[in-house]
Amino acid sequence: MIRVEVVYAVRDAADAVSVQLPPGSTVRDACAASGMAARHPGMKMGAFGIYGRRVSAETRLADGDRVEIYRELLIDPKERRRQRAAKHRR
Repeated sequence: MIRVEVVYAVRDAADAVSVQLPPGSTVRDACAASGMAARHPGMKMGAFGIYGRRVSAETRLADGDRVEIYRELLIDPKERRRQRAAKHRR
């Protein structure tokens, strides 16, 4: 068995769960085993990472990995900066 941590960041905190999976498990398997979707209704998984490096849902895990679930962006960061700058120019 391998042990991985699955983390989902919410606005003011992070929800982390440790799970044990059989060798050869994927990021998708870890997310399903963590129960994050049930704990955060309406959660949309935008992307995944392992220790800050973006990976696909089919990436195989190693013992001790930290799987990060990234939220979908509501607005492009560049566009948000443009909006703030335009607001301050007025």
